[in-house]
Amino acid sequence: MSSHRVEVGDLVGAAEIAERLGIAQPQTVHSWRRRYEDFPRPVATLKQAMIWSWSDVERWAKTTGRLKSM
Repeated sequence: MSSHRVEVGDLVGAAEIAERLGIAQPQTVHSWRRRYEDFPRPVATLKQAMIWSWSDVERWAKTTGRLKSM
């Protein structure tokens, strides 16, 4: 679990990540998490969900070509 501060508005789950990156299935996010060691760690893990910092995921997605710089 990450120890850096995160703004509440920056928190996203797999569904929000999928939507923002234009992928059909939120499950793809979990596949990436298992497959790529450099995928950001969640900032929180709840009983039924993982929560990420969008800025961490966005940086990873831009670096890996999954999100084009705007």
